[in-house]
Amino acid sequence: MRNSTKKFLSIALCLALMLNLTGCGSKSSDTKGDNQTATPTVSADNDTSATGEVVKPASIKVMVNGNVFTQAQGRDAFEKQLEEKLGIDIIFNQPDHSGYYDVVSQTFVGGDWPDVILLGSDYYATYAANGALADLTAYWENSELKASGRFVNEEIIEGLKIDGKLYGFAPARGNGCVTYIRKAWLDQLGLETPTNYAEYLNMLKLFTENDMDGSGDPSNTYGVTAAGLIGSEAPYINYLPEFYQDAYPDFYKNDDGVWVDGFGEDKMADALARLKEAYEAGYMDKETITNGTKDCRNKFYDNKVGVFTYWAGTWAANLTDNLETNGLDSELVAMAPLEEVGSYVERQAPVWCITTKAQNPEGIFKYFLETMLDGGDVQTLWTYGAEGTHWSTAAETVTYGENTETWEAGQFHMLPNPETPDTLTKKHHIDSMLSLAGFIGEDPGVTGITDVAFEVADKFNQWCVQAPVIVSNETLSDYSGDLWDLRNKVITEVVTQGMSVEDGMNLYRTGAASMVEEILASLNQ
Repeated sequence: MRNSTKKFLSIALCLALMLNLTGCGSKSSDTKGDNQTATPTVSADNDTSATGEVVKPASIKVMVNGNVFTQAQGRDAFEKQLEEKLGIDIIFNQPDHSGYYDVVSQTFVGGDWPDVILLGSDYYATYAANGALADLTAYWENSELKASGRFVNEEIIEGLKIDGKLYGFAPARGNGCVTYIRKAWLDQLGLETPTNYAEYLNMLKLFTENDMDGSGDPSNTYGVTAAGLIGSEAPYINYLPEFYQDAYPDFYKNDDGVWVDGFGEDKMADALARLKEAYEAGYMDKETITNGTKDCRNKFYDNKVGVFTYWAGTWAANLTDNLETNGLDSELVAMAPLEEVGSYVERQAPVWCITTKAQNPEGIFKYFLETMLDGGDVQTLWTYGAEGTHWSTAAETVTYGENTETWEAGQFHMLPNPETPDTLTKKHHIDSMLSLAGFIGEDPGVTGITDVAFEVADKFNQWCVQAPVIVSNETLSDYSGDLWDLRNKVITEVVTQGMSVEDGMNLYRTGAASMVEEILASLNQ
């Protein structure tokens, strides 16, 4: 979570709740105008009709990030078909993905609350703790979906409960990252896939010091890149797991059931030492500290880096496809967790939440959230997108990039991505390999999922453990921004600016002592 956002978040929520702001909205705020009149919140008593039926909302204001198709990717077609299937006017507000949570915070303090919002794990915990999210427990427990027998991995939903109450709904598992290595680079140097940290570090050294891209200049390749030295959201360590190993840089509950500050532990000092060594030796991309995930992908596609830890499943296919598009050897090794790492971490899934300003939360849950996994047309929309824009069953020949494919009538197939037409659309919000409820009948797009995606998804599921539970309370919210400022300062100073690990840990332990003491007291009371 961005530090500025964390600082603003608690203030924004407190102000908004204190002033009892009511929500108003605009139809697709990025394209379809505004000036819609605000409507007052109604109580849950109005969620059902006189006959006991749950009332279908006439419209729902939805705030989402890039996990839902953007306009450039064909969102208008998806929105139109979704509205037709649901019989509800869906009013999308979709800020730019990279600045999403800054806009979310500003939206809450400004009073224009959405009815439904998609939140990452730590934001979910914080907004729930501040009273901004509706309690969905009864809606879920009494839902047709829960009773259907189609829902799997119910422990995912249980893991979303905070003090026994459910404030969000996840239609899919959270997934996580696996470390990909270019097989061609391993073969070029006669290396086996590393199994421990010493072998891994030696591989990075050789990838950095040798002319891996055949340019004649050994200095223009390096071992590993990542989007930051530490992740901006939980589980924080997923882009550089080989360096963090058993360290976790936030609060977690230890084996004795006691909350502790992982950043202050000796395990974190060891992680800093590993990061510092690789960075100073040049084995790690020097721009790691400022990289976004797109920057990392582009460097990987340009044959400049040999190791990239990124999402399992569908992204394994995306990476290989883009390498092929660039004329490069696309075979990748999905490396098993190193001996010292033990397991990869599966993040808590992003969750769909209903705000406390929403009218008819029961109706929103039943007709919007629950239908995401209806096993039919609506689930297809959330999984594959809009028919005719993202997928089709028509008899046709489609050209994308240098590829041409022909399908017979009735064959389900993906269409070129509206934003990048030289590639096919892969999936929409729900990855079918991660979905928490199957289709009624056969998954229409199952034949289009590549062997690579299936294989890596299966390996990750075998290799992963769930991320530590995200927790939030008023005390943690008050100090979170300052604490993360300090943590990021220590990581930056130690890894990139020459500060010793010992001095860095002393800086943290001294600067954070009073905040950590108060936070742990609140968590362990």
